[in-house]
Amino acid sequence: MKKIAILFSGKGTNFAHIAKTLHKQEVEVVFALTNNPNAEGIAIAQEYSIPYGVVEPKNFDSREAYDEAVVDTLKRYSPDLTVLAGFMRILTPVFTEQVKAINLHPSLLPRHKGLKAIEKSYADAYDEGGVTVHFVSSELDAGEIIVQKSLLKKDLSFETYDQKIRLMEKEVLSEAIKKVCRDVLI
Repeated sequence: MKKIAILFSGKGTNFAHIAKTLHKQEVEVVFALTNNPNAEGIAIAQEYSIPYGVVEPKNFDSREAYDEAVVDTLKRYSPDLTVLAGFMRILTPVFTEQVKAINLHPSLLPRHKGLKAIEKSYADAYDEGGVTVHFVSSELDAGEIIVQKSLLKKDLSFETYDQKIRLMEKEVLSEAIKKVCRDVLI
């Protein structure tokens, strides 16, 4: 069974989905890390008895120093794959060149990289939005796409679109984790 680490910053809803549906069934979540000591996702790690840690950016004088601390922490758990599930940090090559990682992004990349992707996707001129999971690279939201699913926006309110995207995120992230663990990390 492949070992994964999860990085998150907030509520941890995608982390919770992984813990509930994949942990100890498809993969073993060996560690969870957050950059936010108040992240609600910490309760998910506790609920599933998953070791976790908090590495706060404010304790470091550069993004590179922060990323080095994250990498050093992850190495202690030897994950085969690291999953960014709502981890709200732009990572430097210190991280991207040492850690095999995938990222969940709530738009059809390459459209709408970075923050506010759901809002930007909803407001754009395209008929559909969606969700992408891609390999993490040194360029923001630009790594090789693993799984991408689309959703027609026609006649959807923003609230409905947002809800559907958030549900789709869980499905797409699970599919991508299984695919990478099966096809890439053989």
